[in-house]
Amino acid sequence: MNKLIITRWNGCIITLLQSGKETLQIDIEPEESHSFLGNIYIGKVNNIVKNINAAFVDIGNGQMGYLSLGDSSVHFADGRMFDGKLRQGDEIVVQVERDAVKTKAPVLTGNLNITGRYFVLTSGKKQIGFSAKIQDLGWKQQMKEYLEGEKEDWGIIVRTNAYSAPLEALKEELYLLKERLSDILTHAGHRTCYSLLYGSAPSYLSGLRDSFQSSLESVVTDEQDIYDAIKEYLSEHQQEDLHLLTYYEDSLLPLKKLYRIEKTMSEALGKKVWMKSGGYLVIEPTEALVVIDVNTGKYSGKKALRETIMKINLEAAEEIGHQIRLRNLSGIIVIDFIDMEREEDKKFLLKRLEEIVSKDPVKTTVVEITKLNLVEITRKKIRKPLCEQALQMKEKISL
Repeated sequence: MNKLIITRWNGCIITLLQSGKETLQIDIEPEESHSFLGNIYIGKVNNIVKNINAAFVDIGNGQMGYLSLGDSSVHFADGRMFDGKLRQGDEIVVQVERDAVKTKAPVLTGNLNITGRYFVLTSGKKQIGFSAKIQDLGWKQQMKEYLEGEKEDWGIIVRTNAYSAPLEALKEELYLLKERLSDILTHAGHRTCYSLLYGSAPSYLSGLRDSFQSSLESVVTDEQDIYDAIKEYLSEHQQEDLHLLTYYEDSLLPLKKLYRIEKTMSEALGKKVWMKSGGYLVIEPTEALVVIDVNTGKYSGKKALRETIMKINLEAAEEIGHQIRLRNLSGIIVIDFIDMEREEDKKFLLKRLEEIVSKDPVKTTVVEITKLNLVEITRKKIRKPLCEQALQMKEKISL
């Protein structure tokens, strides 16, 4: 069972998802301005760069976003039909699909997504889709038949939590999402350029929304305003989880100390990660990709060499799956496991790694093992990696 721990730390709001004594995920958000991710704006096309098939769109305060010219889901703010072409000065409705990462601008899309606990409503992609974690084919067919009669001009993605939810709750959320998306597009024609049409929830509320139903044991905070915000959100959207909310009060042992936030952050940002066997990982994020090196370290087992290498590599695979999610590493990830000579050992390790990363809520794919025995993984980029969130926090403090 999991716990959400939410508190203030170094001028930011920090959210930790914990399972037992292990921290699975960390999000840091500046107090005064949370992430652009998920926000919907009226943006102005600033520049069109045909050789990279992209438009750069100003979403306000000089913040440029990258919009692919292949995006066929663009809505003009004045309501006219999209003819497949964008021009400098056009005012369009866009959503931030990916956070700005390092020197790269935020990625924008015209395919607006409104996310609930059970569904994602999409304005551009009209089909009905299902979470890959829902395996019940009979239930999926029944749900698809129901949604076909409800979807109007929208697309619908059925999230994992929908599978265990009562039909009335699904109907209620679907109605609210349709109303919200319709209002956004209707109001766009009456708003000025750079207006924020829809603000995404703070990460601590989106974390609560996205947690798997029945996997959450408690939600704990020691901040009164955050407690009140969560209580209001749960009362409106997740009444069944209201009993999980706890306000922590203990002046002798603050929440930050109880959950060792300083130590957890130090370990999550460190370059070296020790494993129980005595082996260790070296994690190096670079501009282009993330490199992870597996080392035998202090391992002193008495097994044969082949068994020793397999034991360390399998332990490393488990720890890599944990660290990728904890640090929110994304894009191309290259892993240098300890070399194995036998093909059956390589296949076994890859199969195990695939099983581990399949549990990650962010889409993660094991691509291949190269001729140099390097394993390639890709993980969808959505939020900033933890190291960048921490750097942004330090910059805010120093100002």
